[in-house]
This record gives sequence, C-alpha cells and structure tokens, in this order.
Amino acid sequence: MKTSKKNLSSEGLKISRREFLGTSATAAAGLMVVPRHVLGGPGRKAPSDTLNIGCVGVGGKGTSDIWSVSSDNVVALCDVDDTQMAGFLKHERNDPKHQPMYDKAKKYRDFRLMLEKEKNIDAITVTTPDHTHAVIAMMAINMGKHVFVQKPLTHTVKEVRLLAEAAKKAKIISQMGNQGHAGEGARLICEWIWDGAIGDVREAHVWTNRPIWPQGIEAPTEIPSVPSTLDWNQWLGPARFRPYHPAYCPFSWRGWWDFGTGALGDMGAHLIDQPFWALKLGHPLSVQASSTRYTKDSYPVAEIVTYEFPARGEMPPVTLTWYDGGLMPPRPAEIEEGRMMGDDGGGVLFIGDKGMLMCSTYGRNPRLVPETKMKEYERAEKTIPRSPGIHEEWLEAIKAGKKSTTDFSYSAALTEMMLLGNIAVLMQEHYTKLLWDGEKMEFTNLPEANKYLHKEYRPGWSL
Repeated sequence: MKTSKKNLSSEGLKISRREFLGTSATAAAGLMVVPRHVLGGPGRKAPSDTLNIGCVGVGGKGTSDIWSVSSDNVVALCDVDDTQMAGFLKHERNDPKHQPMYDKAKKYRDFRLMLEKEKNIDAITVTTPDHTHAVIAMMAINMGKHVFVQKPLTHTVKEVRLLAEAAKKAKIISQMGNQGHAGEGARLICEWIWDGAIGDVREAHVWTNRPIWPQGIEAPTEIPSVPSTLDWNQWLGPARFRPYHPAYCPFSWRGWWDFGTGALGDMGAHLIDQPFWALKLGHPLSVQASSTRYTKDSYPVAEIVTYEFPARGEMPPVTLTWYDGGLMPPRPAEIEEGRMMGDDGGGVLFIGDKGMLMCSTYGRNPRLVPETKMKEYERAEKTIPRSPGIHEEWLEAIKAGKKSTTDFSYSAALTEMMLLGNIAVLMQEHYTKLLWDGEKMEFTNLPEANKYLHKEYRPGWSL
C-alpha cells in the first residue's frame, strides 16, 4: 500500500495515510473526521481504513492473533523458528481468503530487521515469550507504530513503567491481549458491583488450574544441538545466555524465571483483571506469598499470594488472594452443594457485606451467590460500552484515534501487580509482607527485594 500523500478533498487538503491513522495530533486536538464516501465509496473499504500490520510470533497464540487482525493488511510475519512459520502458513484452519495475504507477506526471523525494512507498517502484534515483549514493543513504539502485546505486558516491573511511559509519550494506540476484558461477563461484573449488588467488597479470591507445564524443577544439564530451523540467539533476546534445550521452547518457557512469569503472569491477566477493573484497584500497599518448592531456574508448582489495597474513593480497603497449582480458597457455606466453584480453568469470588459474586475463567458466567440472590436481583443498567473483541477494539481505536480499554495505562498497572506477586514468592523466606510504595516504585521494608524489579540484559539488548 502506498504511503504517498493523496488529495482528499476538492479544496486540496492533503494528509498522508499514516497521519490519518496516527494519534499524535488527534490525541491532543481531536480526531479529524473524513467522510467514508470521500475515501472509499459505498460498500468499499477505504484505503485509510486499512492498516498495514506486522506480526511478531506466529506459533501458538500468535496464530490466533494473526487471524484476528487479518481484516486489515498483514504485510510482514516474523518468527525466530522456521518450523513455526511453515506450520502457520500451512495451518488447515487458515481462512482461504486470507492465505494469499499470508503467502505474500514478507518473512523475517529478526523483528528489528522487519521494522527497519518495512517502512509502511502502521501497527504490530507481539506474541512471543514474556521476556522479549518489552524490547520488541519499545522499538515499535519509538518508531511511532501502534502496538498489541499479548499478556502479560512485560517481564519486569521496570519494563512495565518504561513501556507505559513511552506509549503515552508517543501517543500510539496500545492494547494488551487479555481477551476476557472484552467479554460481556467482565462488563456485567463491573456494573453489578458498582450498582451495589453485593454491597462493599472487602475480600476477593482468584484461582487457576495453571501451571499445566513443568515447574519447580532444575534446569537441564544436557546440551543438545540447536535445530537448524531455530535462531536460538534471537529467541534468547535480552535474557542471559544458556544452551538451547527443548525444555524451554517452543512451549514450556512460562515455567522458567528467565523467560516466563509463571501461572500468575499467565492467567492473572485474565482472572485478576476482573477484580482489578471492578474494584478499581491500583498500587497495592503490600504483597506476601507462600509456595511449594521452587528453584533458581523455575517457578513453584503451587502458590498463594495475598495483596492488600487501600480505600479507593468510596470503596473500602480490600484484600485479594491468588491461588494456583490446584490450591483454592475455602468454600463458602453460601455456595449450594454440588455447585462448582468457577470452572475447570479457575474462577473469581467477590465477597461483599451484602452477598457474593462468582465467575468462571475470563469473567464468564457471573452470578450472585446463592442463586436465589441472582433471581431476586434487579439487573443494573448496562452502562459500559460493549466490545467487538480485544483485537477488533484495538483496530477500531487506531482508526478512530481513541483509547482502547486495556491500553498500556491500564494493563501496565495490572501487569505490575502480578509481577509484584512473583517477587513476593522469591522473598517469602523473610516471612514478612513486602510493603510497596507505588509512587517511588520500591519496596520500603525489604530493600533487597528491589533488585528483582528489573534484570540485566545481555550485551546488545536494551530498551
């Protein structure tokens, strides 16, 4: 697609496609509205309505992320593993109408080369292991690209802060890929709680069946050959060097401290998001954890993390407790016998002074507890705009020059909360709450914990 300027009106008004799609001016001065009939005509998709997108990471979740943005123009695909790339291009579920676009898209192993060469890219998706999210997104942001990053947003707290600050400064449209936030259930939970359906909430419990990958183990000692199809150095990115092993990629990287963020970082973005949004949480006052065995290389098999939050406006202080690895909160007597808590993947339980609200993974199927309370409740009015989907919402926000609901100003704070929990796991031997000063970004009572707020990058990598 050409990026040259086009005459958009009989008066000679000229504006480039990138200027139209970008938000540098619109965020401050309001969106310039150009009638669709001027640009595209009835029944046609106007050039200015089509984004050029580069996708970093094509395997696993990357596949569905690419499919979800294929209503626009996917011009470049990037993956460090040629096997993953070949698998995506041959995927039996690829929509035939989009396959020619995928075949035509330029292919890369190195995201830096992709961004440097493909000058026409407007936006990128980032669907890679957690430890590389920040460096990829930051380069794109600094080049003025809009960015969609799969959850969790980053690998460290400092990365969270720097990425959110950069996105705000560049005035790009950002989104984190926690798709449950776009669901109907997430909105109903907010509307019911804000309506006072269960009164003031002072307690919330969140649990998941993860991890479903190995954790609590030592790093492998054998050193197999790196597959010829994999750029291991590029896969490692900013992480400290270690020899290749299939225990790390392509799937089980989530369980290793150097690459993933464990069960809390994986599913917290979907489950903790429900109370984070509905209870208007921000920086916690404290965080404390206990867990099963963990190693210097790998997260524990199971853990409990407890956060304490101050009052927020008219909302009272609240304690939120996270459980994973098969651990769950005590079952309240109000839940009917035989009724499942959440679903097979996990759930959330809000405890208010006038009742309880429970939902399944991703905020699905919210119900007041017991069911008699649900039947008696006069539903609150729907006041939150409904979402077309986490990806669609991001694409529409770019074209309209507006914020998306999980842009980095929101998702950074949510991610930071999860990452603080992982630090609490590492510091649990001190048997104390970690007191957190969110404004100063530091633990005030255990300074040695602050070393985990960031990590040292390998030479050649930086934000």
